[in-house]
Amino acid sequence: MGTEETILNLAQELRRGTVVLACLAMLDEPQYGYALLETLNGAGITVDGNTLYPLLRRLEKQGLLTSEWNTEESRPRKFYRASDEGSRVRAGLTREWQELAASIARLTTETTK
Repeated sequence: MGTEETILNLAQELRRGTVVLACLAMLDEPQYGYALLETLNGAGITVDGNTLYPLLRRLEKQGLLTSEWNTEESRPRKFYRASDEGSRVRAGLTREWQELAASIARLTTETTK
């Protein structure tokens, strides 16, 4: 395996853990799955539907999201929104992310000196 392929594989592992936080951050307002997928991908959080939809169902089952169907349009869509618990979890994960990012920044700065 070449360096570039190794970097791509490891970068994918790094991103995998950020999708939950990204979803919770984007779901203060209700969104349906495909719109969320487009928003995340547009923001540089690369995720595909085969990853996102099961994640949304899992987060709902854990009580972190609520959902409701909108059947007023020609095509029914399931809208997701962060629950109160999901908002509290998002705040905690955001703190963890910020602390981790600061630690990694310190480590990588120290190793490049």
